[in-house]
Amino acid sequence: MDWLRGGDIAARNQAANLLQSGQLVAVPTETVYGLAADAANEAAVRSIFSVKGRPLLDPLIVHFASLEQISAVCEVPPEARALADQFWPGPLTLVLPRKADCPIPSLVSAGKPTLAVRIPGHPLLRQLLIESQLPLAAPSANPFGYISPTRPEHVEASLHQGVAAILDGGPCEHGVESTIVSLPAEGGVRLLRPGPISLPEILKIPGMTEAAPEEKIAEDAPSAPGLLKSHYRPSKGIELFPAGKIPEVDSEQEAIVHLRRPQSPAPQDFWLSEDGNAAEIARNLFDLLRRLDSLDSIQNVYVEMPDSEDGVLKAVRDRLSRAATPPD
Repeated sequence: MDWLRGGDIAARNQAANLLQSGQLVAVPTETVYGLAADAANEAAVRSIFSVKGRPLLDPLIVHFASLEQISAVCEVPPEARALADQFWPGPLTLVLPRKADCPIPSLVSAGKPTLAVRIPGHPLLRQLLIESQLPLAAPSANPFGYISPTRPEHVEASLHQGVAAILDGGPCEHGVESTIVSLPAEGGVRLLRPGPISLPEILKIPGMTEAAPEEKIAEDAPSAPGLLKSHYRPSKGIELFPAGKIPEVDSEQEAIVHLRRPQSPAPQDFWLSEDGNAAEIARNLFDLLRRLDSLDSIQNVYVEMPDSEDGVLKAVRDRLSRAATPPD
């Protein structure tokens, strides 16, 4: 695959041309790297599922350059506009009803009458959306169920066939996927997947209320991406331990991942933040898990679980819980 330097106009033009011709390009977002295709091109979208090994039951998020473009394909109620005004461009995905004449193939939304959409905040991806004039379906650029990529090197290491190019935008700002919410007909906003934007932040919008959670997430028909019980999982698997309850290990083949730097680190110690900063923990989570997964010298990985669900730590807890759950 070609490696395109994102700051180069010619590189962006090449990426846009590849997407317009129906090929796949790995692109940076402020959350994780996405495997992008023209969302209106069903053959290109099908290639995403094939390259990732992603089941067709798992819907994709479509990225747009403007709310006007989203309004052309989805119903946008007043609550959605309020969320858009507050958080877009940014790491928030809205699940909205599709319009009857929506040109996005139903494959993108796994046959559901809704579409997961967002306007990303990464400046390079926003330029690409404008220059290509395409809506881009872009799930994480990694094999399905594996740790999401937050650097272009992660994409190159785990996807080898079917990707025309990587558009290099450097490391991702947030390091975990976008927050996903729906707006059920009975009113309110429903959190489907936690992310960088917390539910309390959303509920600060005047008149915004929380809807009751879904009664049950169907494994064979998830309402949004990233809701399967086993996901984001390293090949070696991980074990979680409560915050502050550090396990004793006897072997150099075992790694302990701390939320903050230990006072006297041992060779087996790794950490996600120097001082326990939540944004830093989230930003470094997938990068460190990938690094440990690539080390032949490490056989077992123990990860400290945050005891708080404040802000982005709710997303960290969500990703770790799914990463530690073995597939059925």
